[in-house]
Amino acid sequence: MIDAVFAPVVAFFKPLGLNYAFLLDAMDRQAFWRGMGVTLELCLLVIPCSLAAGVLIAAALTSGRTWLALPTRAFVEVTRNTPTLVQLYCAFLVLNMLITQQLHQYGANPLTPLMWVVIVVSLHKGVFHAEALRAGIEAVPRVTLEAARSLGFSRRQLLWRVELPLAVRFALPSLINNLVDLVKMTAVASAIAVGDVTYESIMIWTQRDNVLELLLLILLYFGLLTWFVSVVGRWLETRLRMPGYGQ
Repeated sequence: MIDAVFAPVVAFFKPLGLNYAFLLDAMDRQAFWRGMGVTLELCLLVIPCSLAAGVLIAAALTSGRTWLALPTRAFVEVTRNTPTLVQLYCAFLVLNMLITQQLHQYGANPLTPLMWVVIVVSLHKGVFHAEALRAGIEAVPRVTLEAARSLGFSRRQLLWRVELPLAVRFALPSLINNLVDLVKMTAVASAIAVGDVTYESIMIWTQRDNVLELLLLILLYFGLLTWFVSVVGRWLETRLRMPGYGQ
């Protein structure tokens, strides 16, 4: 039944020089679908985790406490000035090995390759979220902060109830741009053999020599994912636009 659906597709692209015969092979087809699912899972995990990391890092940077802000600033500079792939290799090949050695007597290491991708990519992009939020926090009008202080708000209440809600609105275009980049960044998972769409495609084309065809599908898939994030982002920007700003 499924072969009957894909057979016309394969036949249509064949005269164009594109070999999509792998769609007629049940194992290859399932591997590709599985890879698409893993990529989607990574996106659904990394997006909220990176936003949470960004909020925490931004809170530390603007806390006014030197002992907290300085180490956080150092972490930000190191993270955003080194490649994500190198960070992933260092985390998975070094930290993961050390953790495995320490936990050997207690059992298996609970951190899977997929979890390492989520941790590394979330922290890497969380740094960029934090810088966008920090700019948003600094854009909050002084009179607004003074009004909140006059109501007896503590520093923590001021941050969580006044500054961050406004900062998110100010920084939303930058945050959405970061999330679009974040979706594309999940492709680094293939570097440590996480079975995302890129890794599964590599496994297929090593057997079938149809690199171009699979690359086109990968581009299309990531294009759809980033388009969806962009559409949701534009909706949020319209919904949460600050009255009187940007007009």
